[in-house]
Amino acid sequence: MCEITTIEKTFINQFNTEPVMFCSPGRINLIGEHTDYNQGLVLPAAIDKYIYMAIAKREDEEVHIYSEDYKALYTTSLTSLTQSGKLWPDYINGVIDKMQKDGKNLGGVNIVFGGDIPQGAGLSSSAAIECVTAFALNSIFNLEYSSLELAKIGQAAENNFVGVNCGLMDQFASVFGKANNLIKLDCESYEYSYIPFNTEEYSLVLFDTQVKHSLASSAYNERRRECERGVELIQKHHPEVRSLRQVTLQMLNNYVKNVDEVVYRRCEFVVNEIERLQNACNDLLNNDFRQFGRRMFETHEGLKNKYEVSCPELDFLVDFVQRFPEVIGARMMGGGFGGCTINLIKTEELDRIADQTLQAYKDSLGLDMKIYHVNIENGTRLIKNKS
Repeated sequence: MCEITTIEKTFINQFNTEPVMFCSPGRINLIGEHTDYNQGLVLPAAIDKYIYMAIAKREDEEVHIYSEDYKALYTTSLTSLTQSGKLWPDYINGVIDKMQKDGKNLGGVNIVFGGDIPQGAGLSSSAAIECVTAFALNSIFNLEYSSLELAKIGQAAENNFVGVNCGLMDQFASVFGKANNLIKLDCESYEYSYIPFNTEEYSLVLFDTQVKHSLASSAYNERRRECERGVELIQKHHPEVRSLRQVTLQMLNNYVKNVDEVVYRRCEFVVNEIERLQNACNDLLNNDFRQFGRRMFETHEGLKNKYEVSCPELDFLVDFVQRFPEVIGARMMGGGFGGCTINLIKTEELDRIADQTLQAYKDSLGLDMKIYHVNIENGTRLIKNKS
């Protein structure tokens, strides 16, 4: 964990010159889980935890990257970008590689980066690194990419250079974040709108299970295949259907339920979740946070019982907080099998409930939980130019 001043000082010590400073936030997703790769809707937001980057041009074609968190320097050049074997430089190298393949004219750079986004908690620190890199290079080399193009460059870096088959949600939220607003993003068309989330009565807090079960990546790929299988079964009767976004519950009942019960449950969750998200946005527009919270609980039930991507640690945390009337919503967040629950709690009772949950988690499961208070903030941006 490091602050912006630390990053700036490290850069000056490493490279003996003054940098330009940028930041890019992590993200949460309030509702709409596993809908992104089904061309559905998601409802993410940028949060007040960031990757900070100090950057300056070099006179040659070398790329020098220093990680404040790892206390390590990695050096390469624009003409020999390859996977590093260390992973952390690859998020940056992947962005540079994509921009060069786009035909953009880059020069060498010195970079120092680090931040306070907890790693492994499902808050998309990798997307933040990609987005701050894309934004910074776009700025200092005047590359004239649009905001959407910058988000897509981050996704391409992760897909093609790092080798993780993610959707666009994380990078989109990191770039397009807006304080006190959620982003209603259509993963089919990339159309989006801002949904106000402005309340002092309730606060968002994440409870980190501190576990990541080995099932996570294999089950994610399996769920994607199951959803694709459901679409294939429906396409035999409705060839115009391209994804679960166009599927109705009636179609599932007619063409999937009697063929494959497991695939039916997976697809039923996604179709319901897309509708639930639309209703949740209406709740917020009506300032009905309690109804919004109830839908968060419904999402968790679906992820646990129909999509089957929860785990005992996540279920314990969601079940435990339901005893408090001041907790109006909670669910697991992210791919599943570990990571965080996201909770909507009456602000004045937040600390008491968090402390009791921490203790109960330790007493019942013998595990230490971490607590992250988050506020909804603006997306990737310049924070300090050279003086």
